[in-house]
Amino acid sequence: MAKLSLLNFQYNLSRRLPSKPARWGSSERQWSGLSPSFQPNIEEMKRVFDTFDANKDGKISKEEYRSVLRALGKQNVETEVTKAFKVADSDGDGFIDFKEFMDVHEKGGGVKPVDIKNAFKTFDLDGNGKISAEELLEVLKRLGDRCSLETCKKMVRAVDADGNGLIDMDEFMKMMTQTMKLC
Repeated sequence: MAKLSLLNFQYNLSRRLPSKPARWGSSERQWSGLSPSFQPNIEEMKRVFDTFDANKDGKISKEEYRSVLRALGKQNVETEVTKAFKVADSDGDGFIDFKEFMDVHEKGGGVKPVDIKNAFKTFDLDGNGKISAEELLEVLKRLGDRCSLETCKKMVRAVDADGNGLIDMDEFMKMMTQTMKLC
Protein backbone atom coordinates (compact mmCIF):
# COMPACT_ATOMS: atom_id res chain seq x y z
CA MET A 1 0.00 0.00 0.00
CA ALA A 2 2.82 2.42 0.78
CA LYS A 3 4.10 1.72 -2.70
CA LEU A 4 1.00 3.34 -4.17
CA SER A 5 1.68 6.72 -2.66
CA LEU A 6 1.28 9.08 -5.57
CA LEU A 7 3.71 11.17 -7.64
CA ASN A 8 4.94 13.29 -4.82
CA PHE A 9 3.24 13.70 -1.47
CA GLN A 10 4.65 17.18 -1.05
CA TYR A 11 3.18 18.70 -4.21
CA ASN A 12 0.20 16.58 -5.08
CA LEU A 13 -1.40 14.04 -2.78
CA SER A 14 -2.77 16.58 -0.35
CA ARG A 15 -4.73 18.11 -3.25
CA ARG A 16 -6.05 14.94 -4.91
CA LEU A 17 -9.41 14.24 -3.38
CA PRO A 18 -12.34 16.44 -2.53
CA SER A 19 -11.96 17.54 1.05
CA LYS A 20 -14.03 15.88 3.70
CA PRO A 21 -14.10 16.53 7.41
CA ALA A 22 -11.30 14.91 9.35
CA ARG A 23 -12.39 12.52 12.06
CA TRP A 24 -9.11 11.44 13.54
CA GLY A 25 -9.85 11.64 17.23
CA SER A 26 -6.74 11.33 19.37
CA SER A 27 -4.59 10.45 16.36
CA GLU A 28 -5.17 13.91 14.90
CA ARG A 29 -3.86 15.55 18.03
CA GLN A 30 -0.95 13.14 18.27
CA TRP A 31 0.39 13.77 14.77
CA SER A 32 -0.59 17.39 14.31
CA GLY A 33 2.42 18.84 16.11
CA LEU A 34 5.01 16.86 14.19
CA SER A 35 7.28 18.71 11.85
CA PRO A 36 9.88 16.17 10.74
CA SER A 37 9.87 14.82 7.24
CA PHE A 38 10.66 11.35 5.99
CA GLN A 39 12.61 10.32 2.91
CA PRO A 40 11.39 7.19 1.13
CA ASN A 41 14.09 5.03 -0.35
CA ILE A 42 14.73 5.06 -4.10
CA GLU A 43 12.97 1.71 -4.67
CA GLU A 44 9.79 3.07 -3.10
CA MET A 45 10.00 6.20 -5.19
CA LYS A 46 10.46 4.12 -8.34
CA ARG A 47 7.30 2.16 -7.52
CA VAL A 48 5.41 5.41 -6.99
CA PHE A 49 6.71 6.72 -10.31
CA ASP A 50 5.72 3.47 -12.03
CA THR A 51 2.17 3.87 -10.72
CA PHE A 52 1.86 6.97 -12.86
CA ASP A 53 3.85 5.68 -15.84
CA ALA A 54 1.02 3.54 -17.20
CA ASN A 55 2.65 2.74 -20.54
CA LYS A 56 6.02 2.03 -18.87
CA ASP A 57 8.00 4.28 -21.21
CA GLY A 58 10.05 5.79 -18.39
CA LYS A 59 8.22 9.10 -18.26
CA ILE A 60 4.93 10.45 -17.00
CA SER A 61 2.81 12.21 -19.58
CA LYS A 62 0.16 14.77 -18.79
CA GLU A 63 -2.49 12.27 -19.83
CA GLU A 64 -1.11 9.60 -17.47
CA TYR A 65 -1.10 12.14 -14.68
CA ARG A 66 -4.67 13.21 -15.55
CA SER A 67 -5.81 9.58 -15.50
CA VAL A 68 -4.61 9.02 -11.95
CA LEU A 69 -6.15 12.25 -10.72
CA ARG A 70 -9.47 11.37 -12.36
CA ALA A 71 -9.36 7.83 -10.97
CA LEU A 72 -9.11 9.32 -7.51
CA GLY A 73 -12.03 11.65 -8.09
CA LYS A 74 -9.95 14.84 -8.12
CA GLN A 75 -11.67 17.99 -9.23
CA ASN A 76 -9.81 20.75 -11.08
CA VAL A 77 -7.68 18.13 -12.82
CA GLU A 78 -6.35 20.49 -15.47
CA THR A 79 -5.21 23.00 -12.86
CA GLU A 80 -3.38 20.28 -10.93
CA VAL A 81 -1.73 18.92 -14.08
CA THR A 82 -0.57 22.40 -15.05
CA LYS A 83 0.84 23.07 -11.57
CA ALA A 84 2.58 19.70 -11.31
CA PHE A 85 4.21 19.96 -14.72
CA LYS A 86 5.26 23.54 -14.12
CA VAL A 87 7.13 22.41 -11.01
CA ALA A 88 8.40 19.02 -12.17
CA ASP A 89 9.04 19.24 -15.94
CA SER A 90 12.36 21.07 -15.63
CA ASP A 91 13.49 20.38 -19.21
CA GLY A 92 10.16 21.50 -20.69
CA ASP A 93 9.65 18.41 -22.86
CA GLY A 94 6.08 17.84 -21.64
CA PHE A 95 6.98 14.76 -19.58
CA ILE A 96 8.27 14.03 -16.09
CA ASP A 97 11.11 11.52 -16.11
CA PHE A 98 12.37 9.77 -13.00
CA LYS A 99 15.22 12.23 -12.45
CA GLU A 100 12.79 15.17 -12.54
CA PHE A 101 10.44 13.25 -10.28
CA MET A 102 13.22 12.72 -7.72
CA ASP A 103 14.44 16.32 -8.02
CA VAL A 104 10.99 17.65 -7.15
CA HIS A 105 10.69 15.29 -4.23
CA GLU A 106 14.09 16.24 -2.84
CA LYS A 107 13.38 19.97 -3.21
CA GLY A 108 10.09 19.48 -1.39
CA GLY A 109 11.90 18.30 1.72
CA GLY A 110 10.47 14.81 1.90
CA VAL A 111 7.18 13.47 3.13
CA LYS A 112 5.71 15.32 6.09
CA PRO A 113 3.20 13.91 8.60
CA VAL A 114 0.44 16.12 7.14
CA ASP A 115 1.09 14.53 3.74
CA ILE A 116 0.74 11.07 5.26
CA LYS A 117 -2.54 12.13 6.88
CA ASN A 118 -3.77 13.27 3.48
CA ALA A 119 -2.73 9.94 1.99
CA PHE A 120 -4.73 8.24 4.74
CA LYS A 121 -7.79 10.26 3.71
CA THR A 122 -7.33 8.96 0.16
CA PHE A 123 -7.96 5.43 1.38
CA ASP A 124 -10.48 6.26 4.14
CA LEU A 125 -13.39 6.61 1.74
CA ASP A 126 -16.14 6.81 4.35
CA GLY A 127 -14.21 9.25 6.55
CA ASN A 128 -14.55 7.17 9.71
CA GLY A 129 -10.83 7.27 10.59
CA LYS A 130 -10.23 3.64 9.60
CA ILE A 131 -9.29 1.93 6.35
CA SER A 132 -11.05 -1.33 5.60
CA ALA A 133 -10.02 -3.95 3.08
CA GLU A 134 -13.02 -2.93 0.98
CA GLU A 135 -11.91 0.71 0.93
CA LEU A 136 -8.40 -0.33 0.02
CA LEU A 137 -9.75 -2.47 -2.81
CA GLU A 138 -11.86 0.40 -4.15
CA VAL A 139 -8.93 2.84 -4.25
CA LEU A 140 -6.63 0.28 -5.82
CA LYS A 141 -9.26 -0.46 -8.48
CA ARG A 142 -9.50 3.24 -9.26
CA LEU A 143 -5.75 3.20 -9.80
CA GLY A 144 -6.05 0.26 -12.18
CA ASP A 145 -4.78 -2.43 -9.83
CA ARG A 146 -6.46 -5.79 -10.22
CA CYS A 147 -6.06 -7.22 -6.74
CA SER A 148 -8.71 -9.25 -4.99
CA LEU A 149 -10.55 -8.54 -1.75
CA GLU A 150 -8.61 -11.40 -0.16
CA THR A 151 -5.31 -9.76 -1.15
CA CYS A 152 -6.50 -6.48 0.35
CA LYS A 153 -7.49 -8.27 3.56
CA LYS A 154 -3.96 -9.68 3.75
CA MET A 155 -2.52 -6.21 3.24
CA VAL A 156 -4.69 -4.84 6.04
CA ARG A 157 -3.76 -7.72 8.36
CA ALA A 158 -0.07 -7.04 7.74
CA VAL A 159 -0.47 -3.50 9.11
CA ASP A 160 -3.28 -4.01 11.64
CA ALA A 161 -1.45 -3.93 14.98
CA ASP A 162 -4.55 -4.06 17.19
CA GLY A 163 -6.23 -6.91 15.29
CA ASN A 164 -9.53 -5.15 14.62
CA GLY A 165 -9.39 -5.77 10.86
CA LEU A 166 -8.95 -2.08 10.05
CA ILE A 167 -6.04 0.31 9.64
CA ASP A 168 -6.20 3.37 11.86
CA MET A 169 -4.11 6.51 11.54
CA ASP A 170 -1.40 5.32 13.93
CA GLU A 171 -1.02 2.02 12.05
CA PHE A 172 -0.97 3.84 8.72
CA MET A 173 1.64 6.32 9.95
CA LYS A 174 3.83 3.48 11.19
CA MET A 175 3.48 1.61 7.89
CA MET A 176 4.23 4.68 5.80
CA THR A 177 7.30 5.65 7.79
CA GLN A 178 8.82 2.27 8.64
CA THR A 179 10.90 2.17 5.46
CA MET A 180 11.52 5.89 5.37
CA LYS A 181 14.32 7.56 7.24
CA LEU A 182 13.75 10.61 9.39
CA CYS A 183 15.29 13.78 7.96
